[in-house]
Amino acid sequence: MDKKPGVYSLAASIATSIVIVLLFYILAAGRVSTNPDMYRPIDMYAGMVYVFVLSMIVSASIWPGIIEKKLKG
Repeated sequence: MDKKPGVYSLAASIATSIVIVLLFYILAAGRVSTNPDMYRPIDMYAGMVYVFVLSMIVSASIWPGIIEKKLKG
């Protein structure tokens, strides 16, 4: 098995961020549909970008340590 922790941690970070953004989308779509006067779809899309960036920062700091431990062990 070739050891490329950078590629694995990037893939894990992107996958984690996409799952979190999809969860945010589901919850935000429900909120936008119940309060169309208060929230607009552009709020939901901007929030998705914001959540993606924040989750990438957090997951990019967590996954490399976990993956390196798995590859060494």
